[in-house]
Amino acid sequence: MNAVLAAIRATGMRDLIANARALIFDVDGTLAETEEVHRCAFNGAFSDAGLDWHWDRATYGQLLRVAGGKERIRAFAERDGAPSLTVADIAELHRAKTAHYAALIASGGCPLRPGVGAWIESARRRGQRLAIATTTTLGNIDALLSVALGKNWADLFEAIVAGDDVPRKKPAPDVYVEALSRLALEPAGCIAIEDSGNGLVAASRAGIPVVITRSAYFRDDDWTGALLVVDDLADIDY
Repeated sequence: MNAVLAAIRATGMRDLIANARALIFDVDGTLAETEEVHRCAFNGAFSDAGLDWHWDRATYGQLLRVAGGKERIRAFAERDGAPSLTVADIAELHRAKTAHYAALIASGGCPLRPGVGAWIESARRRGQRLAIATTTTLGNIDALLSVALGKNWADLFEAIVAGDDVPRKKPAPDVYVEALSRLALEPAGCIAIEDSGNGLVAASRAGIPVVITRSAYFRDDDWTGALLVVDDLADIDY
């Protein structure tokens, strides 16, 4: 879609978005461009553990097709022909990675993407409800949003559903189904804000209309079925 058509469609979507009962946000890539921070954190954890693994951007881009940090570690180990890692090994690597991630966020931060803060403020003025549905962990959400939105960030969201809260991660719809349950809302009355093809599929399978804000690692995903695709939320004067 070219820029002119995108602008026309964005204008037509404003009322639909403004009238939604709730906005449900993904986190990584949607609220902030966190994936490079995650990549560096994984590499720090591997180094600490004495592993000779290093995920460059191309490798990490491929691994992002696997939902979940622990799942990515296992997928890479199997692909790399590395000795089998136990569930405990993977959990320990992921704990170390999470600590690196929190330290990196705290030291330099990772600002909210353009338009995100304005959308949250506008939703609160309109009386719209806010929620989070993400594959990442609650610890990672807290590390990011404590810096970006302040220590009381959780008070802004009525439902916060993380990847470990449900049996299956995106593209399964589980996090969205759980968010809808906690909000006690029908899917058609909500809007999901996502940045990836996996996220679009997950929300769509739950019956929720989706606005896509394209992020660095997923710009060329298939956006078939999305309500609207923009470079960032500032493109919509909501």
